[in-house]
Amino acid sequence: MKKRILLVDDEAGIRASLKVVLEPAYETLSASTAQEGLDLFRRESPHLVLLDVIMPGMDGLTLLKTIREENARVPVIMLTGTKTVKTAVEAMKLGAADYLSKPFDVEELRLIVAKTLETGELEQEVLQLRAQVAKRYSFHNLIGKSPAMQEIYSKIEQLADTRTTVLITGESGTGKELVARALHYNSARRDKPFIAINSAALPETLIESELFGHEKGSFTDAQARRIGQFELAHTGSLFLDEIGDLSPATQAKLLRVLQEREFTRVGGAQPIKVDVRIITATNKQLADLVKREAFREDLYYRINVVVLHLPALRDRREDIPLLAQHLLAKRIEGGGRPQQEFTKEALEILAAYAWPGNVRELENVVEQALIWSHGKPIEPAHLPASLVQAASRSGVVIIDAPPGQVSLEKSVLEFERKLIVDALQRTGYVQTHAATLLGISRRMLKYRMDMLGIARPASEPGSVSPQAASLTQ
Repeated sequence: MKKRILLVDDEAGIRASLKVVLEPAYETLSASTAQEGLDLFRRESPHLVLLDVIMPGMDGLTLLKTIREENARVPVIMLTGTKTVKTAVEAMKLGAADYLSKPFDVEELRLIVAKTLETGELEQEVLQLRAQVAKRYSFHNLIGKSPAMQEIYSKIEQLADTRTTVLITGESGTGKELVARALHYNSARRDKPFIAINSAALPETLIESELFGHEKGSFTDAQARRIGQFELAHTGSLFLDEIGDLSPATQAKLLRVLQEREFTRVGGAQPIKVDVRIITATNKQLADLVKREAFREDLYYRINVVVLHLPALRDRREDIPLLAQHLLAKRIEGGGRPQQEFTKEALEILAAYAWPGNVRELENVVEQALIWSHGKPIEPAHLPASLVQAASRSGVVIIDAPPGQVSLEKSVLEFERKLIVDALQRTGYVQTHAATLLGISRRMLKYRMDMLGIARPASEPGSVSPQAASLTQ
């Protein structure tokens, strides 16, 4: 689609010349007055405006100011026959993208128009990317309806626009970095850098250089000056994950940054001032590390200003189906796959599992299920056997019959059979106990067992004949 350019000039000859120069590469719209130009601007939404400065009635600078107030994203190039620096400076202050004097050079005009449109497209892309990032890390995009997660959302909202140092605690895989990003992207620093560092992943010999940078020649391999992550995060946020793994020397330097808002590069002597919001995280008990003198007490109190504790996934089971569906939708969207869903039975199995690896483990399971399901609804058979076995031990009954391939009556009987067999297995085939578990009388249980052909398996230790089994109390 051709870009639309609005030409606003009171001279008909200038408008005609501009039209000849710009077409057919662009679609042009013409206005002979500023008011007519403003009406066209509002109605046609052009991609670029070429605007004369001196016109009767409303002049070009006044129209420029109005355009910038209504839509600051549309670039405006000013045209004038007066070569006054004062007018050019005033136009630029009001937001003009560029400035050309009449009579203009045709090739220069084409070049400036193309360059201005290209710059506008890049700026629009940056704005869209920033909006996408902000949406992705918005606290509203954190998944969970449990009271614990609702409390986390509320705290993020209160803390985001402050400079308060935040400590995020929780088991590995609970989403601590996601919360750190939500704090950053919901703050006034959202357009500034967000730097994330995993302290545990960096070798002891490199971590100080990584955080604070180094001067050339400060150690054997220092061939040139290196800018550290603190400098790169200036005016933004720095997320230090696994802060409990920092060495005593690095802890001391970090304490200085928090206290003085400055640091020194490795091998350097000049203090460097920085404006960085520090967000830290750990899956360890820092208070215990302090008692064992493995973590500085003064640093602990510096970072322990506000604590956000993320609950383990097993402690918010009501969120597991929501998370699973969300992660599935993300994988489908990112991989261009057809739409899929979890079956009710599969979701019940996911909710029954303890998830020692938390959300990170759930992500892996969703990825595996997508591979094995081949675009079909995800059923128990597509989940890891360990999950299915754990669900069976916790009392979740799994029905594998594909819908539409068996009658409703047969499905109900199969469901009942699985319920009874599961109860018998869990009670060692003691019918009285199994009946209690099922909430029916022993006589009703026996009747249903006979009707469904259920008996103690022959391989069971101490097995007896079906007739004798009916007498088991």
